[in-house]
Amino acid sequence: MTLITQKRLRAAFKGTTLLRTRDLMARGFDRVQLRQAVEAGLLDHAGRGLYRPPEADITEHHTLAEVAKRVPNGVICLLSSLRFHGLTTQSPQEVWITIPHKAWHPRLDNVGLRVIRSSGAALSEGVETHVIEGVPVKICRPAKTVADCFKFRNKIGLDVALEALREAWRAHRVTTDELEHYARMDRVSRVIYPYLVSVVTPT
Repeated sequence: MTLITQKRLRAAFKGTTLLRTRDLMARGFDRVQLRQAVEAGLLDHAGRGLYRPPEADITEHHTLAEVAKRVPNGVICLLSSLRFHGLTTQSPQEVWITIPHKAWHPRLDNVGLRVIRSSGAALSEGVETHVIEGVPVKICRPAKTVADCFKFRNKIGLDVALEALREAWRAHRVTTDELEHYARMDRVSRVIYPYLVSVVTPT
């Protein structure tokens, strides 16, 4: 590949480690050039239709950035959100995401997904956008994540939900008002209340 093309590639990836085929084509590259760049070792495949420079500075949350690029309507939730916020000792092997009820079920070739479907406020409220390796990633806030853990306790285990509640409160990442709000939204107020009282009441 020409020196000019190499410079254009470096410029395209400035500030990010991941770009989709469509992102690169919008910057003037074609599929032949992308294939040549991979063959020349100037780009690595990070998954189907996703590229990164071989010298990219990969962080511990790189997989979340990959998922955000591939599933732009998804929100990182439950165990993956807990892990991001440092509220669990669990190390999920899959990325947990929430998507709209009628959305296409994503399947990624190099990342395992656990998909939860939601709609309305349960999908849109309590979501923050964090920039990971230059990629905007939608992630549930700590309080929303804790409430969701109680809602989906049959999927992740009540012990995980309790750990999340204790750690979030200990680290001052949640308030009782936030927890009560999201618990009402998730219809788990009665479930979470006795555990919340035990956590917030000094012994």
